[in-house]
This record gives sequence, C-alpha cells and structure tokens, in this order.
Amino acid sequence: MNNLILILMLILPFAGGITLGCMKKASKPAADIIFTSVLALEAVLTLGYLFLPDAEIRLFSMTEQLTVRLKTDSVGRIFLSIGAFGFLPAGIYATKYMAHGERQTSFYSWMLLSLGALVGMDSSENLITMYLFFELATLLSVPLVLHDRTEESIRAALKYLFYSIGGAFLALLAVFVLGAHTETLAFAAGGTLNSSAAEHRVLIEIVTFLGVIGFGAKAGLYPLHGWLPSAHPVAPAPASAVLSAIIAKAGVLAITRLVFYIVGTEFLRGTWVQITWISLALLTVFMGSMMAYREDVFKKRLAYSSVSQISYILTGLFCMTSESIAGGFLHVIFHACIKSCLFLVAGSFIVNLGKTKVSELRGVGKAMPITLWSFTIAALGLIGIPPAAGFVSKWYLALGALDSGLKVINWLAPVILLVSALLTAAYLLPITIAGFFPGKDFVSPQRTNEGTARMWLPIAILGAMTLILGIFAGGLTNWVMNLAESLI
Repeated sequence: MNNLILILMLILPFAGGITLGCMKKASKPAADIIFTSVLALEAVLTLGYLFLPDAEIRLFSMTEQLTVRLKTDSVGRIFLSIGAFGFLPAGIYATKYMAHGERQTSFYSWMLLSLGALVGMDSSENLITMYLFFELATLLSVPLVLHDRTEESIRAALKYLFYSIGGAFLALLAVFVLGAHTETLAFAAGGTLNSSAAEHRVLIEIVTFLGVIGFGAKAGLYPLHGWLPSAHPVAPAPASAVLSAIIAKAGVLAITRLVFYIVGTEFLRGTWVQITWISLALLTVFMGSMMAYREDVFKKRLAYSSVSQISYILTGLFCMTSESIAGGFLHVIFHACIKSCLFLVAGSFIVNLGKTKVSELRGVGKAMPITLWSFTIAALGLIGIPPAAGFVSKWYLALGALDSGLKVINWLAPVILLVSALLTAAYLLPITIAGFFPGKDFVSPQRTNEGTARMWLPIAILGAMTLILGIFAGGLTNWVMNLAESLI
C-alpha cells in the first residue's frame, strides 16, 4: 500500500500537468476543476502517507551504479508535506488571481509539473536520483517566472535558470568526486564515506564546499542569491509563493542530503568548510534583511526577506548541533506557511487595490481587514514573536549556535539572528501600522474589497496556521529533535 501511494504521489502531478498542457483551449471551469482536484488529491495522499511505513521503489537503472530509486524517510516527509500542503492554498488562490490573465491553463500545468519534480526529489533514495529531480525542478519551474512574457520576466527567468544550472554544475562536480570516495551514493544518516576519504581529505572538503554553494543557489545562499529579488517581482503571486516557500527549499534539502547523508558531520565539523559555510549564511541573513528594509516594492521586499530567512535554516544546519538542526527543520515548515501567506497578501493588494509598493499601502486595513490581519500574524511569525510559529524555530536556532562550540560563531550567530529579527520587524510592522492607522486625513473606503473567498480564505488559513503551529509546537518539536539527534 505504501509503495502504491508513493507512486501515485509522484505520477499524479505529472499526469495532471501533462493533461492540462494538452488542453490549451479547455474552458476555465474545467481547467480549474482539474487543477484543484489534483492538488487536493495530492494533499490527501500525502496526509495518508505520513502514517504509513517508509516505501522503497526502483524506477529504472541507467547503469549498474546509476540507479534511480525512491525511498522516503523522516527528512523526506518534511519536504513532501510542505510541498503538498503549500501548493494547495496557492493553487486555490491562483484560480481567481489568474482568472483575467493569459495562459492560465499553461500556468496550472507548470505548477503541477514543478510539484511532481519536487515529490521525486523529496523521496529520492540516493544522490543520483535527487540530482536528476533537482535539475528537473529547475527546468519545470522556470516557466512560472516568465509567465507574463514581458522583457523583464524573460530576463528574470533566464537569470534564475543560469544561476540554478551554474550551481547545479558545481554540485555535479561533488557528485562525481564523492562517487569515488563513498561506499554508496544511497543516503544514510552519518554519511557513507569509505576508507579512502581520509587520504583525500582536502579534495573532498573542497568539492563538498563547492557542492553546497552550488545547491545553495536554489536556496539563495550568497553569492548565488541574485535570482530571487529578480524573479519574485515579475512572477505571478501564486508562483512567488511556491518559489519562495517550497521550491527554494529544494536547495535546503539537497544540502541536507549532501552534508548529513553522504559526507557526514564527523568529517566536516570544525573544518574551514563549516566555518566558511556559517559565515556565508550569516552574511546572507544580515544582507537580505538590510536589502528588504531598504526596498519599497512589496514583492521585492519579500524576496529579499526570503534570501535572509532561508539562510536562517542553513545557519542551523551548518552549526551541526541537535538544537540548531531541529531549529532549521522547524523553520523549513514555519517559513513555508508564513511566506506563502505574505506573497499571497502581496498578490491581493495588486489585484484588488492596484498597489505594488509599500509606500502605497497606507489605509489598506480599512479596505482589506482580513487580509491585513493575516499579514500581521504572519509578520509576527517571521519576526519570531511568540506565540507565532517562528519564535519556536528561532529559539532553537539561537540555542544551537550558542552550543556549537565554535569560537566567535557561538556568540556572533545569535547576535546576527537578533539584529535580523529587529530589521524584519522594521520592514514588516510599519505596513500593519500604516494599514490600520492611516491618520485623520485618510478617507476610508465605502466598503471592503477583500476579493472572493478563493483569495482571502487561503490567506486567512495560512495566517491561522502560523498561530496554531506556534501554540501547539510541542509534538512536532520533539519529533524534529529526535530526527536531528540521529544526524549527528
């Protein structure tokens, strides 16, 4: 049963995407029904699969050594979950957001195909399988960025493609070299390096470092972060939501597999590689927050925020303590919920009010109270204010950094995380204040303009989930902590 469900989870988005791609002249209601039905069924299958044993399936073999296999584990289940439950609200929202645009069915098709590639990557059994689906996820998500076919969107899509493919080539070098110095490229907690690894330590350190930088391009790790602030402002809001909240996390998963399941923390802890990774992640955290604070275009501000927040996750992974890793995995989940909500809010401001800049959002709470309240709750989560979800993950990230035993890093990391949280408050909370308290001279609208339920309801649910996940985080935290302890 578990094998069958996993196969269905992989095939369903591809089948739905191909079907919609062949139905370019389909009526809007028919396309909407197929699209949302596939997303809903994918979420149901994923929910059911969470309670079943791990599955293991061999798809095909290119050679004896190069086998494409699926096998789920706890880490894979985290990313499968955010994919299925993250695409669903964005997809429902898209049925209204895209209603008056062109190529709506094509947009649905590429969204489903991207989800299928992510399912394959999340459930990969070995490094080869994961790399193939990683590349496929890039190629299938590029059309989401260039959907509008404007000159700006084409440039942004090409930038995303070149950064991702360039990073993937760096990662491919690591795959080649590690293939010669591991017992197997199948994932195993603690790593699979063989006896020859010690003799070639310098080489393995270099290619592992480059591999993480390469995979980090997808996650927005400096210096390959530039595609995010270019892509998000031009992509449709539902595409921005899944790009930031879910697709960019493909880089996080790839780094997790390479560091913890192939090379292992024993080999890397305390080396120049670890110190440099942490330094780059902290630089990205601070730089992203500063750029977000200075940016007036709302979606671009959120894009810079994603650059910063995803590197919170990477900082936790690179510190290699049980608390920091647990904090990183918790932030994978919480950030997916929060950032989906924020990008959908930005889309609603564009569609319903024609507002694209932060400086234009004065008084929006009078016209769209549900949307702005949901934004406020999500903003509190991103800042890390209890009881919103982000507080729990950032608490463990700070504890893990303090416990890392790395001189300077053990105090510098919490300081930078705190400064970034203050900057996050500075670039998000003024939107709420100006939105609800525009001043005496502001003329309130005659009626609210939330849009249809297909737009405000997914936003409200994501906002509510930010609170629910924070208040009832105990069971999830214990489970993630056990997972983190198994990796070190």
